[in-house]
Amino acid sequence: MSLLQEWRDFAYAYDMNSKQGQLFWANYFNIEKEIYRKLLANPDKVWEGTVEELAKEFDTELKYFVGFLDGINDSLVKANPIDEMDKNTKVSLAYDKEKLYYNMVGAKADWLYNLEEWEPLLTKERRKELYREQKSSNTIVKGKKIGRNDPCPCGSGKKYKKCCGFNS
Repeated sequence: MSLLQEWRDFAYAYDMNSKQGQLFWANYFNIEKEIYRKLLANPDKVWEGTVEELAKEFDTELKYFVGFLDGINDSLVKANPIDEMDKNTKVSLAYDKEKLYYNMVGAKADWLYNLEEWEPLLTKERRKELYREQKSSNTIVKGKKIGRNDPCPCGSGKKYKKCCGFNS
């Protein structure tokens, strides 16, 4: 079984509605937050190595580090092979800062996108723009309703009720 599958089996066995589940996830989110603090505070450092080496470098248990890798993978310059990785798999944490911030907003991870370590990386204005872009990407905009007597949008020149809207 891959490390990722082990992490998912372990982590998602906790029910978020139970006291034990809430404690587990609160603890995990604190671990994750500390990893991101270190990662963002050293933007010029090249973070590469085996999964096990990086877990040690971030002072994190391997299983929790795998959870972190699962969360950050979509924000990396080049995705890691997380589905089949083991502790000796070489991974890179080279991330796209705008994509990472955008994805954190999408995940509603305010404990991460509000970290002060973002300040030197992205201007306040750019963070606001990315926040708005992410929030508006989930907004559904309905088109203007076509009235029965409006010209049909198919271009026939007929009224909608006499053309494509005949069953309305």
